[in-house]
Amino acid sequence: MTDLASVLADLRAESAELESLVVGLDAPGLATPTPAPGWTVAHQLSHLCWTDQQAVWAATDPAGFSAHYQHISPEQLGERVEAGAAEGVGRPPADLLADWRAGRDALADALRALPADTRVVWFGPAMSPTSMATARLMETWAHGQDIADALGRRRRPTARLRHVAHLGVRTFGHAFRTHGQPVPDEPVRVELRGPDGESWTWGPTEAANRVTGPALDFCLLVTQRRHRDDLGVRAQGEIATRWLALAQAFAGPPGPGRTPGQFS
Repeated sequence: MTDLASVLADLRAESAELESLVVGLDAPGLATPTPAPGWTVAHQLSHLCWTDQQAVWAATDPAGFSAHYQHISPEQLGERVEAGAAEGVGRPPADLLADWRAGRDALADALRALPADTRVVWFGPAMSPTSMATARLMETWAHGQDIADALGRRRRPTARLRHVAHLGVRTFGHAFRTHGQPVPDEPVRVELRGPDGESWTWGPTEAANRVTGPALDFCLLVTQRRHRDDLGVRAQGEIATRWLALAQAFAGPPGPGRTPGQFS
């Protein structure tokens, strides 16, 4: 879709936007509950720190990363994720933000050092360095949405959403496999309306199965930050309809998602 340098630049911008929401928070502000059950703003930031650290490990020591995680069950992985999110809770805000910045910089350096055709091992399918950066941007945006919701802030959608939408489309097969279902062999056409009215499309124009709607709504759906009933994403065809019920752009086990009307 684009090159590593462009994705890293957009990841840097997405991280800066999220940091602008939290940089002035004190300890009580970091303790604000977010829509993710049991997670405060501090949990969200600590999760981003932990995941960046894991991504650096995967990029610089793939054998060690694979050996550590190869026999871990989905339940155990969930426990590791929860423990990573809890690491930053109670830490001074400045220290937590400093660690997050350092982790972001370390990951960018690690990905730049890799040949473009490298397959970076991960909790889900292995990815190219560019795809790994895209995945980090998706997570930054998604967890940033949780933080914005917690703080009562509304973010302006940007063209960076195209990266999130692209990953949402690319994880079509992953979504079915994660739910223990066979991956359909028929293509789905995705037609989204970007923040500035531009058209973003994936898949063959003649596909019988189609997904349409605003890009923001699609991104909220595939990151499970809003319930499908509250979004303007529409499916045409049986496969497209089933996909939207399962869609997840992130690695790991299926998430609980959000309940209808939670943000109305």
